[in-house]
Amino acid sequence: MPNIHKSLDKIEHRQNLKNSLFLAGDIGGTKTSLALFSIDSGAHTPLAEATYRSLDYPDLNAVIGDFLSKANARVVFASFGVAGPVVDEKATITNLPWSIEAQNIKNSFSFERVFLLNDLVAIGTAIPTLRPDDLMTLIPGKPKPGGTISVIAPGTGLGEAYLTWDGQRYHPFASEGGHSDFAPKNNLEINLLRYLQERFNHVSCERVCSGSGIPNIYNFLKDSGYAEEPEWLSGLLDRSDDPTPIIIKAALDQLNPCGLCKQTLYTFVSILGAEAGNLALKVLSTGGVYLGGGIPPHIVPYLTSDSFEQAFRHKGRLTKVLEHIPVYVILNRKSALIGAAYYGMQIFAG
Repeated sequence: MPNIHKSLDKIEHRQNLKNSLFLAGDIGGTKTSLALFSIDSGAHTPLAEATYRSLDYPDLNAVIGDFLSKANARVVFASFGVAGPVVDEKATITNLPWSIEAQNIKNSFSFERVFLLNDLVAIGTAIPTLRPDDLMTLIPGKPKPGGTISVIAPGTGLGEAYLTWDGQRYHPFASEGGHSDFAPKNNLEINLLRYLQERFNHVSCERVCSGSGIPNIYNFLKDSGYAEEPEWLSGLLDRSDDPTPIIIKAALDQLNPCGLCKQTLYTFVSILGAEAGNLALKVLSTGGVYLGGGIPPHIVPYLTSDSFEQAFRHKGRLTKVLEHIPVYVILNRKSALIGAAYYGMQIFAG
């Protein structure tokens, strides 16, 4: 059972805060994070917060109910970043059997207003508010003031979005580019595509560039005879419901690194670099490219290798277009929650 790690006991004595509480959430295929915010606290400082394993609950309403029963606070507004497309205030989570409707949540909890936004729009909303220690410069460049910004976020799935400047502030826009076709760029990736075409009806970027895609790369390399799977690793994988963290940990182990896992991450990083470069070209991201999602902060040693930058910049006749575009890693793993909170806060205050 998650612990709400900031007590609300004192809030009842602070009427000005109690009257301005609103709920924000980051709803993903693996985990769901909820938090209470106020105008006074700001989007970076939740008053109460909890994280839940999504699959432990039948729907988002059950999670909200559990959270609010412990918070014991009156909420008027709510905004949620959700890992899937949002159409007509409804969303289906791509990697989770949940359907979410803003009106249903509003009615169930007597909220005055409920907003749903794509999780990458939430991250995009957060980017202008992020602090220097929330970011790591992966590839230096010369960002153009007011230039378009792109976001690519490998987590459970692969999210993509972009932001444009209107002369006063940035506006984020959703994309489902992670489900576009995987485009291999060398013989190994061509063989990877052929391998996956026998297993999936459609091989998207997400099939090879996400938490769910890492095991696909691993299995391809293992089955193609790139390297033997160590017996100790085989046992761990057999006992796990989620092989991705095990593969990543084995690749990062400095004392006993697994060659098969290392090649899996190098291949993953090369594919991610290429797709980040593709996105940068498609929206001409002169303001920079930001890597979000849960995976990049965990694999910084691989991202800083040559594999990512070479794949990012290798665009034939348009290689020079990418020479001045910087790439950043979002280190703050709560960026989607911050963005959802900031989005709600703007509306709440407006």
